[in-house]
Amino acid sequence: MPFLQGTYPPEILVLVLLFFLVSLIQLLFIWVLHGRLGLTRPRRGDEATRPVSVIICARDEYHNLKENLPFILHQDYPDFEVIVVNDASDDDTGYLLEDLAKDYPHLQPVTIHSDLNFFKGKKFPLSIGIKSAHKPYLLLTDADCRPTSRHWLRKMQSHFSEEKRIVLGYGSYRTRNSLLHMLVRFDTVSTAMRYMSWALAGIPYMGVGRNLAYHRDLFFGEGGFLKHYSIPSGDDDLFINKVATPGNTAVVSDPEAITVSKAPERFRLWLRQKRRHLLTGGHYRPLHRLLLGLDAVSALLFYALFIALMILRVEPMIIAGVFIIRMLSYAFVLKKTMIRLQERDLLLLSPVLEVFFLLTIPLLALSNKIFRKTKWK
Repeated sequence: MPFLQGTYPPEILVLVLLFFLVSLIQLLFIWVLHGRLGLTRPRRGDEATRPVSVIICARDEYHNLKENLPFILHQDYPDFEVIVVNDASDDDTGYLLEDLAKDYPHLQPVTIHSDLNFFKGKKFPLSIGIKSAHKPYLLLTDADCRPTSRHWLRKMQSHFSEEKRIVLGYGSYRTRNSLLHMLVRFDTVSTAMRYMSWALAGIPYMGVGRNLAYHRDLFFGEGGFLKHYSIPSGDDDLFINKVATPGNTAVVSDPEAITVSKAPERFRLWLRQKRRHLLTGGHYRPLHRLLLGLDAVSALLFYALFIALMILRVEPMIIAGVFIIRMLSYAFVLKKTMIRLQERDLLLLSPVLEVFFLLTIPLLALSNKIFRKTKWK
């Protein structure tokens, strides 16, 4: 590095070398992994119409089901059923499902009358729903979600094949002008950029239960949720982390295959949700934890070292040039991803939001170490 020889003390040279190293790591993540979703042409599904069971778990979800379930029941598709597992609800969920079932024969309510779920979370009622399914292809979503089109079911199932037994979709949140909703939506987009792009790169590691499909035989063949039943969360990502391979996983980013739901209304609820997700991530495969950790740590060091070197005025033009290359690369890939996922209004704030999450996630991870118990619905 001729421009630094004989100019700076050794500790400064170490900082510069480290900055270049983490910048290179970040560029590799951005272009090799994160960019797959936005930069590659999406694979088209086939024209087959496979028999599909849509499965929804609901506990005290009367209002959400009343608002969203008709969008699923009215899907333009010839062969599907909708199984709603009423998980010991105390509200009028049961009455609503009974009334709807009279008008929609393909709606199949399944009621758990008392709280038999000794393990907290959604895995027990979801297992009941899967066991109740009459169709071999399973499409999972939540009571607070609705498809963005009448072709959601058709688009999602069209990516199954003899090899592809898992289909990863995107679950977005409704747009509202508030800081919390911008944080939630940016977090959702950046997470999707990773798990969908990594799956396209041959490293599938998670999915989201708001929009996820897999074959029923895969679920039973892998023992369902038995290996992580005692973990409250992870009915979606832990199962996918366990069973997904480069050959059996497909990704759908078609605008008509997206689901949308309400974002958490309170900052406290969102933080609790993030804490649960971080706890779940601790049970991923070692390679996935390593790569995700390397991505996060190198990004945090990238910003920290840039600030330190600019304060020390160490080759500011060169350091700033490297910084700009990384930031433009990230912005370009993120923009392409946002266009693909119909999330076009977050780009200008993305640097600030990225730094916010880089600082917040370690604090939430630390809080999980101190306060291990997290509430579940």
